[in-house]
This record gives sequence, structure tokens and C-alpha cells, in this order.
Amino acid sequence: MAAMTTGNASRADANRRRILEVALAELLRDPDASMDQIARAAGVVRRTVYGHFPSREALISTLVDGAVEAVTTAHAAGREGVADPAEAVARSTLAVWEIADRYRILVALAQRSVTVQGIRDRLAPVRAACAGILARGLEQGVFESPLPPRALAYVHEQMLFALMEAVNEGVLTAREAGPSAAVTLLTTAGVPASRAAELVARLSD
Repeated sequence: MAAMTTGNASRADANRRRILEVALAELLRDPDASMDQIARAAGVVRRTVYGHFPSREALISTLVDGAVEAVTTAHAAGREGVADPAEAVARSTLAVWEIADRYRILVALAQRSVTVQGIRDRLAPVRAACAGILARGLEQGVFESPLPPRALAYVHEQMLFALMEAVNEGVLTAREAGPSAAVTLLTTAGVPASRAAELVARLSD
């Protein structure tokens, strides 16, 4: 009986992962994809999808949670062991963009279903880490801004959201968006444009 229960749980977990993977792919292809479309693409019946996610909003919210977790991990990996604040901002931004580009359509979708405040709450650890890097850079004179570190971290976060929207709208290519984002965040923190561009170009090679 225990083996049967374990087997059922494993199948349920596999179905859930499959639904999430397919849902992300379908939503990237068609942001208005319905639960029926997602079920068909995942090779399961509609009831199975609703068994894991009671609504489309709940499904998108779960995808956003996964995206935030991936972004948090990428941001930490990008800044790990980097002493120079400017390089830490550049590396972490480039690392985050590799992840964020895959999930960027979720920003627009999540603003409809998760609420902007919900997204901000989920990103609080990343924002705190950014504020720490910015504070160190301001203290060292690497950065220069009229804004305190926490406020500047909010500005950087919103600029990344804006750049994701620019890619979604086709006014910026996904290929150039990552380096452009890194240069933009550095210049916003007061790094001269030429130095920012040189640093990001070196790190992007």
C-alpha cells in the first residue's frame, strides 16, 4: 500500500513539473494560452491541470515563484566572490538577465494576476542584496547618486522590468538586452558610460 501511495505521489509530482514546463513554453508562445491549451500541450486532461492549479492565476503565480527563485540563485552566483561593486552589479545583472529573458513574459502576465506588490514582495531578498552592493559602492566612491542605496535598488529593479517590457514589445532585441541592462544600471549608479560599456563588454566576451 505504501509503495502504491509513493508511486502515485511520484506520478503526481512528475505531472506537476510537466505542466509547469509546458505552461511556461505555451505562455511564451501565446501569452493568452488557456488552461485547455496547456492541458493538451502537456498531454493530460483538463481535470489534471486543475487538480494541481485551481485557476490560471494560481498557475502563473507558481511560475512566478519559480522564476524568482531562479533569479535569486543567478544573482547570488553572479556577485559571489566579486570585490569590485561595479563588477558585482555588472556580473549579477548579466547572470539575472540570462534567467529573466526566459521568464520575461511572466512579468506582464503576473502584473495582471499576482499584483505588482506580490512581485515586489517575492523579490525582496534580491533587492536587499542589490542595496548592499550599491551601499558598498557609494561608500567606496565607485558609485555616485543622489539616492540612498535602498531607493537606488528600487530604481534598478524597475528599470529591469521596463527593459523586459521593451523586449516583449519588440523595441529591443533579446540578444542586446542583457549587456544594455548592465550598462544602464551602472550608469544610473553614476559609473561613467565609457567605463560601464568597457566593463560589460569585457564580461560579455
